[in-house]
Formats: sequence, structure tokens, C-alpha cells
Amino acid sequence: MKLIYHRSVQSDVSAVLAHYDEVGGPALGDAFFAELMAYVGLVLENPARFHPVDGDLRRANLSRFPYHFLYRIYGDTVRILVVRHNQRHPDYGIKRT
Repeated sequence: MKLIYHRSVQSDVSAVLAHYDEVGGPALGDAFFAELMAYVGLVLENPARFHPVDGDLRRANLSRFPYHFLYRIYGDTVRILVVRHNQRHPDYGIKRT
């Protein structure tokens, strides 16, 4: 499987890391990033593992942190569209392609 990130995912993740670095120090930011990457790995191993939320759009919820990411499968490619807080408006990031 190939992995592609929407260009805005970097700013999504940077904002979360800045928040966790501020409230809990670099170790908390590192823990968030490690968990995010572990879940990205799970998606690459089995893209259909996480449930669809709207058509072919799928949602992977992190365990420790109140965040998730949305992704689509295109043939042999996974495209991550958004990383967002669980309480973020449900439409945030949906229109990214």
C-alpha cells in the first residue's frame, strides 16, 4: 500500500503537537505522534479495518488521545485527508480530496 497525505494534514498535526507540547511537554507530543503513526500503520496493513463514515470515507479513532483521522482508499493507495479532534465539527476536512 502507498500512503499519501493531503497537504493540510501537516498543519493539522503541527497544531496538535504544539498544543500537547505546551500542556504536557515534548513527551506528550511525542506520545501523540507515536500513536498517530501506529494507527497509520494499522491502516496500511488493512485499509478496510476501520469503519466507513460516509460512502468511502473511513475514520480511525486513536485510543489514548481524543483525535481521529479520516482517509479514503484509492486502489493500492491510502490518502489521509484530515487529523482532527473528536469534538471538531463533523464537516471539518470532509471536502478535502
